Amino acid sequence: MTTAESASESSQAGKFDIGALLAERGAERYELHNRYLNPQLPRMLHTIGFDKVYERAEGAHFWDAEGNDYLDMLAGFGVMGLGRHHPVVRKALHDVLDLSLADLTRFDCQPLPGLLAERLLVHSPHLDRVFFGNSGTEAVEGALKFARYATGRPRVLYCDHAFHGLTTGALSVNGEPGFRDGFAPLLPDTAVPLGDLDALERELRKGDVAALIVEPIQGKGVHEAPPGYLRAAQDLLHRHKALLIADEVQTGLGRTGDFYAYQHEEGVEPDLVCVAKALSGGYVPVGATLGKDWIFKKVFSSMDRVLVHSASFGANAQAMAAGLAVLSVMEDEQVVAHVRRVGDLLRTRLAALTDRYELLADVRGRGLMIGIEFGRPRSLKLRSRWAMLQAARKGLFAQMVVVPLLQRHRILTQVSGDHLEVIKLIPPLIVDEGDVDRFVDAFTAVMDDAHEGGLIWDFGRTLVKQAVANR
Repeated sequence: MTTAESASESSQAGKFDIGALLAERGAERYELHNRYLNPQLPRMLHTIGFDKVYERAEGAHFWDAEGNDYLDMLAGFGVMGLGRHHPVVRKALHDVLDLSLADLTRFDCQPLPGLLAERLLVHSPHLDRVFFGNSGTEAVEGALKFARYATGRPRVLYCDHAFHGLTTGALSVNGEPGFRDGFAPLLPDTAVPLGDLDALERELRKGDVAALIVEPIQGKGVHEAPPGYLRAAQDLLHRHKALLIADEVQTGLGRTGDFYAYQHEEGVEPDLVCVAKALSGGYVPVGATLGKDWIFKKVFSSMDRVLVHSASFGANAQAMAAGLAVLSVMEDEQVVAHVRRVGDLLRTRLAALTDRYELLADVRGRGLMIGIEFGRPRSLKLRSRWAMLQAARKGLFAQMVVVPLLQRHRILTQVSGDHLEVIKLIPPLIVDEGDVDRFVDAFTAVMDDAHEGGLIWDFGRTLVKQAVANR
């Protein structure tokens, strides 16, 4: 770059200052969202007291303007696998921007997509090729299209309570009616119960099934496929010339203590695998559909079909650099082994509390994907309070626990789906034993309060009034 070019670039950059803009307008964040975006989001956040103002973040923690730190047990719905602002990912993005690559020309073959595909496939030895898009739902859309075209069949099976995304194709294999209502007609797909091989075989006998798409551990409720189900389903599908699609958008890249959740079961080799979320490093959206060679060669069967499936921003240099950096960190820092160890510790300590608290029904999951389920208590006093909440709206008790975890203990968690008494923990994969101690201590304090009839029930009455008003 010449001196004149450098001076011109500096002059252009000086006309826009993102830091100054945030300093000037950042305090308007909730008002701006209410006026120009989804108005129900700020309303919901105000109602449950989640309308915090976070100033900065690093790793598994946020900080507010007063310097208070918050523990993140949500990881941006699983996006922040390595936590926020990991230095290796951050440097990779600075480096790729500084290189001023001739990116997205569309009529050349850049090296970064090939390098990331090669690195991903090392962890997916039975798969051969990758298509890069921009999100988990795009990865699912690609898998649905590829399965239909490769088999010549129209119908894809999915499991009750599944979540595979919210674009129209992915919504067609979404097992939650609340997401589907009002968006019909959708694609001609059919739900089967997770783990029910007889129901799967009944549908396969009809001869029009292209594939079954399944989350090895469902995000909604944190329900794991029964032992042996994925392998038996795979065998049934292949016998009927249909495909197995593993949706690893949330469970993949180490979340469950293996690189993929399907790897917990021996002999499972899906025909197509969807990944996204953590592959981004928390910076640049990226999704990937991995598949077998014959499927890709059938879809992209000639030069006439070279662009039959594509994405305008797919395989952009920033996303590819982030993905390569993420995989490098996972390998160098042995993230998968860390997840297995810390996840086992957290789940074991929480499971030990089920005998102590009658409102605590179950603790389940794998690695750092954990479901905490609440259930009907035994004692009369607690049972009457539980009944009051259930009559107003199922899921209110779990919300009663989530709110004091944030308000009193500065720990961010989520209820694992509408009308569910389940909290889902999907923290950054880098949380440590100190974070486990902090969460278990806070959760114990909230449960003590709930069983002693403390302030948590005052908030419960507020939630009941809100639920009744919204009917």
